[in-house]
Amino acid sequence: MEVFEISTSRKPPSCVENSEGTPTGLHMIDGKIGADAPINTVFRGRAAQGLVSEQTAEEQKKNLITTRIMRLRGLEEGKNAGHGRDTFNRYVYIHGTNQEDKIGTPNSHGCLLLRNGDVARLFDIVSDGSLILISED
Repeated sequence: MEVFEISTSRKPPSCVENSEGTPTGLHMIDGKIGADAPINTVFRGRAAQGLVSEQTAEEQKKNLITTRIMRLRGLEEGKNAGHGRDTFNRYVYIHGTNQEDKIGTPNSHGCLLLRNGDVARLFDIVSDGSLILISED
């Protein structure tokens, strides 16, 4: 079993739309993006936008979506699936970040952040449909 250090939301865990909290409960990976992208590729709207080093200085200050994206779909109707609390519709991902020095501390807007090498490794070992349990513990 491999273990990866992550960062979750700067806000308390929440499944509610617009809360920016990391949603809890049972999820599955529903879409993997970036399989052939180089490490440190930046994604916007799930499309590659070049490398972190190619972004403006202002962009590089932001917490960017990098390297790989694994979309999450909540599987618990009324908790993390359904109207007003749907993880998939909130665009909550597992992805890399250009702020790797902050991994292990709250630093996202709801997503699960990994170091770029770790997210590339995880991407290669999980498949679409893999189950993910996000717990507050």
